[in-house]
Amino acid sequence: MSSAIKLHESWLTPLADQFATPHMQGLKAFLEAEKAAGKRIFPKGSDYFRALDLTPLDQVKVVILGQDPYHGEGQAHGLCFSVQPGVRTPPSLVNIYKEMEADLGIPRASHGFLEHWAKQGVLLLNSVLTVEMARAASHQGKGWELFTDAVVRLVAQQEAPTVFLLWGAYAQRKAAFVDQSRHLVLKSAHPSPLSAHNGFHGSRPFSQANAFLEAHGRGPIDWALPPL
Repeated sequence: MSSAIKLHESWLTPLADQFATPHMQGLKAFLEAEKAAGKRIFPKGSDYFRALDLTPLDQVKVVILGQDPYHGEGQAHGLCFSVQPGVRTPPSLVNIYKEMEADLGIPRASHGFLEHWAKQGVLLLNSVLTVEMARAASHQGKGWELFTDAVVRLVAQQEAPTVFLLWGAYAQRKAAFVDQSRHLVLKSAHPSPLSAHNGFHGSRPFSQANAFLEAHGRGPIDWALPPL
């Protein structure tokens, strides 16, 4: 991919075979060709695996699955639903904050930068890790999905009980194999303005996640985001 790419060492050995697969080699060639053609790719190369760099495998407590990175200028930085400091909070994240406020009483954050969650063990993983500027879903079907499937499988295979927050049909299909006798799988509608009213609002995922983690001796997530 790139010598600048960062990936926490806890993921390197279990994912080593993935980087040698035809789909990842094809993906690398595709991204290089896109850049050579002058296309702008988000996020920057050093942030492709930011979610895996901030959240070591053995520290994952919660998995939140997204679909694609944001495709606007300055938004994406490698964590699903999160945007860089100074960027307007996207509508889906606004709805996540509304549900968090209703669930836990936490006031809505003034920004959309979610690294505080990631550093506590919330794996904020998109299914597809890159996108062309202004072209939503432009890198679907290029190989990323197989790679992130392997990431989800790795987490599901860990002994430690983990929470999977599966918002929307896409995320629910991607993690359909997770063993619900060991892990907590919470499903609801996607927080998008198009669907949040169909079951995301009122689903109380944050309190349920923390109750499960505490019951299994893993400690709760501090969902309150500090000011930047």
